[in-house]
This record gives sequence, structure tokens and C-alpha cells, in this order.
Amino acid sequence: MMKKQVFISVLLFFMALSGFSQVPLDKKSEPPTTRILFVFDCSQSMAGLWNSDKKINIARHILSATVDSLEHDPHIQMALRVFGFQSPVPPQDCSDTRLVVPFGPNNAGAIKHRLKYLIPKGTTPIAHSLEMTAHDFPPCVNCRNIVVLITDGIEACDGDPCAVSAELQKKGIILKPFVIGIGEDPDFKKTYNCVGRYYDATDEEQFHDVLNIVIREALDHTTAQVNLLDIYGNPTETNVNMTFYDMTSGKVKANYYHTINFRGKPDTIMMDPLVTYRLVVHTIPPVVKDSIRVFPRKHSIIALDAPQGSLRLTSNSSKYRDKQFIVRKHGGAKTINVQKLNETEKYLVGKYDLEVLVLPRLNLTVEIKQSTTTTVTIPQPGLLNVVFPKSGYASLYQCTREGQTWVTNFKKEATTQSLYLLPGDYLLVYRPEFSKSILYTRTKKVHIKSGGSQTLRFY
Repeated sequence: MMKKQVFISVLLFFMALSGFSQVPLDKKSEPPTTRILFVFDCSQSMAGLWNSDKKINIARHILSATVDSLEHDPHIQMALRVFGFQSPVPPQDCSDTRLVVPFGPNNAGAIKHRLKYLIPKGTTPIAHSLEMTAHDFPPCVNCRNIVVLITDGIEACDGDPCAVSAELQKKGIILKPFVIGIGEDPDFKKTYNCVGRYYDATDEEQFHDVLNIVIREALDHTTAQVNLLDIYGNPTETNVNMTFYDMTSGKVKANYYHTINFRGKPDTIMMDPLVTYRLVVHTIPPVVKDSIRVFPRKHSIIALDAPQGSLRLTSNSSKYRDKQFIVRKHGGAKTINVQKLNETEKYLVGKYDLEVLVLPRLNLTVEIKQSTTTTVTIPQPGLLNVVFPKSGYASLYQCTREGQTWVTNFKKEATTQSLYLLPGDYLLVYRPEFSKSILYTRTKKVHIKSGGSQTLRFY
């Protein structure tokens, strides 16, 4: 009956996995392999009586049945690490931990064989055993690494299981561990809550049930949808990439281009309930949501405000065909995008400062509104030709009511130069290179018209 329950849990998981409509970007990718490392307590205390038999006998019997039921699933691999079985106490051997069956296919028989002949006799080096699990998982691109710690005691070697577990999760080596505490020790929960997901097994029957729950949760995925809300609070925004990070390790878990499905709803994605997520929606600028949790067998809705409109700067001049402009949030200094003229890009609703990379620099403030395109037309430039009698130092200034603003410097060696400029009034200042008096500085004013052409000669 026990084998059948576990088998049904696994079967339901993979039936669910095949039924969801949105898949990772690489549609040919296989479901991840879940690697379950059982860290098994074989310390001296496991020889004690518990309900119908010794703790070690009950634990090995129930765990053997569990691994047997999982053996033939191609997406599950198992391994067994045991502590407290090599050196008797006293003295206390705090290095008494070993990977006795490594990960590999069809190794349930090997795990059951090792369990069968374990004799409890040592101490309880929980922290060191967890630390050593970092070496138990071979490199794998598409794997979920799970640790299931089964113990009837607490740390006996002055290690810090909580710190070790946190470091393993931070490095992305394992997901949050499962801990099954055998017995009625009141210190179990206080000790192991910070290590991982803790479950009490106060009697034999509960241990059996708890192990089934742990295996089901270790294998579970669940569903979610991301609602990108417009300014009216409706989930209409879409067609933007979303990156899901593991908040603990910082590693990327998945990328999905947001999709509205054929029912007109945000499409469903698969998520791992053992992971706490950070979601970055790559709007311009991006929208971020931290500490996202999803729960097994419960469809989650993740909502973010992401109202968007579009921006387009246009020009009829072929001279501006490849020109770009810088986009910043209004009043901010950080560049959030560099966009080309005559192209359309979406932005979050709000005000933005634009710096158009023409001469002189054109600075604008625009407002992006929900589901509309804000269009700005750049004036057609005029052409300024400048002829110098000889090489020298020259610069151009734009003249306004507030004074003059530097536009550009001319090349010292070139005696003939041309610039396309926005319409307006300008001042050109020039001095020959080899003159030895400041009095040789000369100035000329010029007015530039859209589509016109002007020539200045310094003779």
C-alpha cells in the first residue's frame, strides 16, 4: 500500500507536468531531473525502541519502500549519505559521515542493501554531514537537488546546521532541505526550522505519512500566471520577457515571454514551490517583484503594475536616418534606453527626459500614456559650410535669450568643414593656430533655416 501511494504521487506529478500550455523557451528540453539525497541518521540513539521496533528498523523499512517505488521514474535519481555508523562512541568521531550510494540510475537496490546492514553506533554530526553534501551532487545543467535529512537527534558536534544549510542554498547547490525528526524531542522544531522544511514524526505511522508528504513536495511543481496590469488594473499588458531568479542563490531559473493565451488570459507557467523567486519584467524601465512564493497544487496569480505606452521620434530628413536619442526617467540621471529615430518603443506610463543626439543637443520632456503612441517630430536641419583661411581653433555656439551655449568644436587641421544643425541662431568663434595675439580672435553670426544652406568664410 505504501509503495502504491508514493507511485501515484509521482505519476500525478508527471501527468500534470505534461498538461500545461506554456513551456520553457527551448520546447525540446526535458523536464528537470530531481535528485534526492537521503541523509540518514545511524547514530547510537537510533538503536532505541520506538513503537513496534527499534528506530533504525522502522526507518530503514519505510525508507526502503519509498526508494523502491521511485526507482523506475526516469526523471528521479537518488543517493544515500549516512552518519554515525562507522565509529562507536565514546570517543566521539565528528567526521563520521559518508556517501555510501552515489547518484545513478536504478540504484534503489543498492540503497536498500546498504540500509539493511547499517548498525547504529556513532555520534550525530549534522552540520558536517550537510556540509559534505556539496560534493555529493555531480555537475548537472537541468537538475533539482533535494536533501532529505532523517534524524532522531540534534547536532552533537558544535557545528551550525542552519549556517551550513543557508550557505548551500546561497551557492545554489541545493534547494531548501527537508528535515524529518523521529521522536518527540521538543528541541527538534526549534533546531531544524532554520535548516529547512521541518516535519515531526512522533510515531511510526506519522513517520510513514510524513515521508510520503516530503517526497510529494520534493517532486511537486505548481502553476502560476503573471498578470501585468495596465493603468486601470486590468491584466492586458503582454509580449515582454520575464526572468525568474532564485532569490537565495541569485541564479536564473527561467525566462518566459509573457503571452496572452487563446482564452484571452495570461498564460500558465510551471513553477517550483521549493524556490522563493525574484521576478524581473523587462519593460522599460524594468518592473521587479521580490520574495514570490508559490504553493503545491494551488494556482498562483502574480500581479505587477506594468502600464505601458509607446514613444516614437520622427524626422523627414535623410540626414537623421541613423540618429539616436537617450531616454531617462524625468528628473533622473540614469540612461534607461538609447532609441533610434523613426522607430517605436514601449515604456512604462510616466514622464521621460529625452536627449536627441543631433547638433545642437535637443532636450525634450515627454509623457507616455496608457496604450497610446507619443510622437514627436524633429525639425529638419539646415547645412552650415565653414571655410577658414588656415588651420586654427574654432567652436560653435547656439544663441538664445539666456546667452550662448556651446555646440561643438571644429577640427583644427581642416580649413573646410560642414555641419547639419537644427534651425536657429549661431555664433562661430575662430582664431588662427599660429597667431601670437588674442586679438586675432574673430566671430561670425549665422541663422540656420530648416532645409537651407549657409556658408561662412573667414577671409
